Amino acid sequence: MLNRITITGRLTHDPELRTTQSNISVTSFSIACQRNFKNGNGERETDFFDVTAWRSTAEFVTRYFSKGSLITVDGRLESRKYTDKDGNNRVAIEIKADNVYFGESKENKETSQTSASPVSNSEDFVPDFSTAEVTGDDDLPFDEFPPFPG
Repeated sequence: MLNRITITGRLTHDPELRTTQSNISVTSFSIACQRNFKNGNGERETDFFDVTAWRSTAEFVTRYFSKGSLITVDGRLESRKYTDKDGNNRVAIEIKADNVYFGESKENKETSQTSASPVSNSEDFVPDFSTAEVTGDDDLPFDEFPPFPG
């Protein structure tokens, strides 16, 4: 079975880093994702998704993202059942983040423009890809993909 989700949206509030009793870093945040179509009234609706990140991913999010930041989250969906304070059975669905990426460059964030600039949270630095040139497939170091083994 495959359970993967990749979603891009804007943080609805500043993420706060917390630690468990076992001293493991965790943060929870919500992202707003505008739908790419308009409803019957001609308006774009927005969906809100809860996200939880652990360990170095949580530290990365709280260090580099704030309310309004465009973020891409790659992870899995998890659901959990619980009973609310009124005794009603409920289901919570949230995204458990495995990786997060910048959805815009620092320069674009300052001017409120958006562009994809993925940077994995596994690195302690943020490389600048804005000067990279891609000229086409002719620059690839191979002609075709190697055959599958077996």
